Amino acid sequence: MWSPGTWLWRAAVCCMLLETFLHTARGLNMCMGGSATSCEECLLIHRSCAWCAQEEFGRGRTLNSRCDFSQNLQKRGCEARFIEYPSSSISVLHNMPLSSKGSGWTQNDVVQIQPQKISVSLRPGDQTWFELQVRQVEDYPVDLYYLMDLSLSMKDDLETIRNLGTKLAQEMGKLTSNFRLGFGSFVDKNMSPFSYTATKYQENPCNGYKLFPNCVPTFGFRHILSLTDKVDRFNQEVQKQMVSRNRDAPEGGFDAILQAAVCKEEIGWRKEAYHLLVFATDDVPHLALDGRLGGLVQPHDGECHLNDKNEYSASTQMDYPSLALLGEKLAENNIFLIFAVTKRLYVIYKNFTALIPGTTVEILDTDSKNVIQLIIAAYNNIRSKVELSVWDHPEDISLSFTATCQDGKPLPGLRKCADLKIGDTVSFNVSVEARSCPPRGTDQSFTIKPVGFKDHLQVSVDYQCDCGCSRTAKTNSSICSSIGTYNCGTCHCEPGYLGARCECQEGESGSSFLSACREAEGKQVCSGRGECSCNQCLCYESEFGKIYGSYCECDDFSCARHKGILCSGHGECHCGECKCHAGFIGDNCNCSTETSTCIADDGQMCSGRGSCVCGHCQCTEPGAFGDTCEKCPTCPDACGTKRECIECRLFNSGRLADNQTCQRLCKDEIITVETLDTDDPAAVLCLYKTENDCVMKFTYSEHASGLSILTALKEPECGGGPDALMVLLAVVGSILLVGVVLLAVWKLAITVHDRREFSRFQNARSRARYEMACNPLYKHPVTTHFVETDFDMYGKSYNGGVH
Repeated sequence: MWSPGTWLWRAAVCCMLLETFLHTARGLNMCMGGSATSCEECLLIHRSCAWCAQEEFGRGRTLNSRCDFSQNLQKRGCEARFIEYPSSSISVLHNMPLSSKGSGWTQNDVVQIQPQKISVSLRPGDQTWFELQVRQVEDYPVDLYYLMDLSLSMKDDLETIRNLGTKLAQEMGKLTSNFRLGFGSFVDKNMSPFSYTATKYQENPCNGYKLFPNCVPTFGFRHILSLTDKVDRFNQEVQKQMVSRNRDAPEGGFDAILQAAVCKEEIGWRKEAYHLLVFATDDVPHLALDGRLGGLVQPHDGECHLNDKNEYSASTQMDYPSLALLGEKLAENNIFLIFAVTKRLYVIYKNFTALIPGTTVEILDTDSKNVIQLIIAAYNNIRSKVELSVWDHPEDISLSFTATCQDGKPLPGLRKCADLKIGDTVSFNVSVEARSCPPRGTDQSFTIKPVGFKDHLQVSVDYQCDCGCSRTAKTNSSICSSIGTYNCGTCHCEPGYLGARCECQEGESGSSFLSACREAEGKQVCSGRGECSCNQCLCYESEFGKIYGSYCECDDFSCARHKGILCSGHGECHCGECKCHAGFIGDNCNCSTETSTCIADDGQMCSGRGSCVCGHCQCTEPGAFGDTCEKCPTCPDACGTKRECIECRLFNSGRLADNQTCQRLCKDEIITVETLDTDDPAAVLCLYKTENDCVMKFTYSEHASGLSILTALKEPECGGGPDALMVLLAVVGSILLVGVVLLAVWKLAITVHDRREFSRFQNARSRARYEMACNPLYKHPVTTHFVETDFDMYGKSYNGGVH
């Protein structure tokens, strides 16, 4: 199976052939543009151009017709052996296999990068590829130098680390069997206005300070213990130390970092070990140009200035070093710098890490209690990534990188891999292209090395700028009328002579020559920018640039400009058209094809919310912004993304905690509160349910400085779960209570009913009246009956009467 590098090389070849075909199909033959009068000039026009050195080729045509595409030259009768068409190539000179373990081997035996030396032969404009592999070996030696701020505010920290050596050696022993430890301290420049300079403060800067009346004189940097495997000596030296006092808040820590980096022999850095420099402080550092406040105008020279007492002797003579100088010296000496700072300084030092390669920042407790965990975490973070750096990069060579990390997926534009385990192997494909030819005899080379590694790849460069036929050039050749040099099929005439065979002298002219000097009938002779002499145009000189071509129709200054710069400075002007350098496109070559600046920390192009145009992200997702569209509080996935950071940063759980990508992806500032303010209109409220069925709430907002801020509850909100026994008792109690209530209601109703009946009886009895001589049960014996009487027609009754 082809490697990614092979695929990329084949793709580049296909693209070159396709480009040649398209130019030919459209009639855009840049090789025959008229600018090449020699084989060397032809090869510089474009990587697809070839030169025919055959003597009889092109007879009767212009000399420039010798420069064309290789296939066109053969079609026009040029034999293949006379075609000059060099191409770029790679030769591996030193290729030792990668090692698997570090300790117990000699320095030359441990190999972490492969190959170690190659030679690249480059034709300008022609790309070529090579592949390199990097592996961090197991059990590699480690040198750790602990550089501590001993200003007065660090007094409690000094007490905490008095037994640091033993504990740190025990923890580091789990990671490497070859560990050495050293110690140094710093305060600030002992001069005004940085420190107290009055006589009474010279011996004791704390004189008159009630809280802590005794301290040692102020010093810039003091090297106390060289790197050693005897950790007891570290404890002994630390116990001897006392704090000092300076006047202003910032410290002189950058002076100390530079001395610890460049004083290699005094510190004891080993070439075959990882170099860790732990910088512990609770305040900001002085930067370059701050020294002018004390009258120090001499920039730092980047050299070691330790005296016989192992103290920084140039503290009051030179300014503080710049960030660029720090980064250069740290990289030069393969030192990983770990900023161990308090929480309030985290953002400041995080910004420094973007300017100083190979640095990390960790949050230090106010009394340094977590310093061992901090160092172990920083070491693991360093060993989990590989990043390439380029040294002594020639300006006329363009490099582009494609990383292939553990997932095997090529990542164009990236030169680093993260989330690695010790022993993992990653590969990088490097594209090399020369934009021009250096002066003859100039040796060019550059170095590629992983940040912090001693191993490197040395690349020597050879330029294919000369044609092979130039080695057989003949002066005063009979082919050139004995007044010119015959070189690669053409004559280069002596001054005063012209023509394909130097057969004409300057000044000869006539009407028969004029027609050959017009591009077409009706056009000006030599395009109005030259004179017709000996059947060919002699172009005028111009203060703006070069005029050339068979009819002086071309120049190198009439191309598009960007901000007043021809072809934006990223291309060459050929006959009115910009020929862009590698990595740039557009009519005026102002658009970069580099996409590494658009890669977000999560590896996605523009965080998946936009597209990379001219090296910058154009965000297409509504509400997204930032250099890589990484900020988007209103995006649908914003809460989900930030949730993972909350889980791994606050509770060390979730997906990111497993693969150790939390520090790389979660750079937002997280503030924990007891009560969450949800009234802020600029913040987005997010919540999610935890594994314990609790609800975690946090808000996501963007600070004015562009920093994302997450405000979260210290603990998730959890409702108390129901108690089964209590529920059972409550149900039984409720049933009993309902029964008692119903029984009471029934009893009450019966009682009320009985009382009403009894009351009605009492009322009836009280209304009864009995006569004294009459029994209510006695019935009188005499009854009265009414009898009806009937009458006849004469009024007589038939019966009637009363009985």
